[in-house]
Amino acid sequence: MKLILNLFAAGALALTLTACRTTPGPYTPTPAADVEGKEPVVLMDKMVQTSVTSQGVHYRELPDGRLEAIAVIQSKDPRRIQVQVQCVFKDANGIGIDDETPWQTLILTENSQEQLSFKSMNNQAKKATIRVRQAR
Repeated sequence: MKLILNLFAAGALALTLTACRTTPGPYTPTPAADVEGKEPVVLMDKMVQTSVTSQGVHYRELPDGRLEAIAVIQSKDPRRIQVQVQCVFKDANGIGIDDETPWQTLILTENSQEQLSFKSMNNQAKKATIRVRQAR
């Protein structure tokens, strides 16, 4: 009887461990490694990966030396979706400078395209990463 209980417990443990696997993230509009460090737009979860794409990020230096990052986000779905977007500003080496915007909600209508503008708080920013995740 004790042997049966031990086998049952071991089987339940093995089943629990295999059921806890998750899919890797974050995702990009096109597959790439080291996404957060190399890609200007990062799609943070599977739903966003299948529903959203990006035309990239354009940079502009403001008169006071700060950086403006302009992202073009596009829906691939024939339905209305809601996502959240954040910008992380980085120095010339791609290191974060503790300048992140708060998450903002973006509603994309059917197959629409939206342009978002983010401005850094100081003149240290030279690059930016735009993060897109499913609305919470």
